[in-house]
Amino acid sequence: MSLFIINNSLSTEDMQYNTQQKRMPLPEYGRSIQNMVDYALTIQDRAERQRCANTIINIMGNMFPHLRDVPDFKHKLWDHLAIMSGFELDIDYPYEIIHKDNLVTKPEPIPYPNVRMHYRHYGHTLEVLIKKACEFPEGNEKRNLVAMICNHMKKDYMAWNKDTVDERKIAEDLNELSGGKLQLTDDIIRLMAERLSQNYRPKANYNNNRNNNQRRRY
Repeated sequence: MSLFIINNSLSTEDMQYNTQQKRMPLPEYGRSIQNMVDYALTIQDRAERQRCANTIINIMGNMFPHLRDVPDFKHKLWDHLAIMSGFELDIDYPYEIIHKDNLVTKPEPIPYPNVRMHYRHYGHTLEVLIKKACEFPEGNEKRNLVAMICNHMKKDYMAWNKDTVDERKIAEDLNELSGGKLQLTDDIIRLMAERLSQNYRPKANYNNNRNNNQRRRY
């Protein structure tokens, strides 16, 4: 059946707002495609109904030409045709179509991790980092890691407390969370300050480069 015949049969319908018409199962195909599917349901002759379904599938495929090379694209189109017909279109489907019951099945619930945290404002990830830091051998790598952890602790604490935090509070919490294995020494405090200054350095370089570019223009 040609597209002209299908559209001609639909042109006699009165114009209505979409909100006044029945809800579409797959609105991404539009009202015209849904009307074609509804018309196919009224065709009594099975062979004619099959030809109409094939024409609708071709039109649906032309709506998404970029998906033609996607595996099972045709299969999905026939599934969508069955869905739009309410699984009432009696034709010979070239694929095993999706079952109606599978449309309402719910996925298995994802278990929420029930991890106990000493301090929620620090979060579980930071506690994992502290545990890893305890396993590091003594040296510069471990001291730099502890300095990074302490800076994160200060940032997380201030985000939760909205106030200043002194080094003693961080030292107490670090000692508690590490089981006494990590200490906030003067060396660690110095490394913390160095890391903070390094984080701000790119911004300064950006401003210098911007000023130099402006001088070149003039």
